[in-house]
Amino acid sequence: MKLLIVEDEPSLNKSIVEFLTSQQYLCESVDNYQDAADKISCYEYDCIVLDIMLPGGNGLLLLQLLKEQNKTDGVIIISARNELDDKIKGIQLGADDYLTKPFHLSELSVRIAAIIRRKSQYGSSLLTFHEIQLDTLAKSVNINGQTLVLTRKEYDLLLYFIVNKNRVLSKNTIAEHLWGDDMDLADNYDFIYTHIKNLRKKLLHYGARDYIQSIYGMGYKFTDQ
Repeated sequence: MKLLIVEDEPSLNKSIVEFLTSQQYLCESVDNYQDAADKISCYEYDCIVLDIMLPGGNGLLLLQLLKEQNKTDGVIIISARNELDDKIKGIQLGADDYLTKPFHLSELSVRIAAIIRRKSQYGSSLLTFHEIQLDTLAKSVNINGQTLVLTRKEYDLLLYFIVNKNRVLSKNTIAEHLWGDDMDLADNYDFIYTHIKNLRKKLLHYGARDYIQSIYGMGYKFTDQ
């Protein structure tokens, strides 16, 4: 699960990133409006933790940007301003939740998980594709009643495939989603092939059909067609 933290207060930004990383989320963070706008325009996130008051612009304008670009990223607003107008405007512009500072990091994590569950399958933590069933809360995978043992990257890759089933995903898109900014350090995309090969081997071993298709010159597609 990939998150974007938009918070200009350094210590809070660091605390949020460290805590959510410990909860097995992949976190990217920025501390100003322009960097946030660039990230939102270029990448997709499972959830964005968004402060309203930012250097260079208002966080509500970032919500408008998401709306204009038809993005479906989940958004939870965090703000020290407990004004009703801000909350209403945020919800009207597409925010999924609103948390007033100060708050407990554990509460933020629970609310993020709830947003991701709602967006992935209408509030259920279970995501099913034929014989494959993922529990996004327990972060587990079952095939015909058998539990698969997957690495974190293999689990995230399978979840990303199923959420984007029947869509061609480029290697670059997959790398950005699973590794975030760190993928810029890679010389090539061989590591993606390795993860896909290992994931396919495990799925087939536990009785799943081979849903991962390699589309020459384009990327991969998870489909039964």
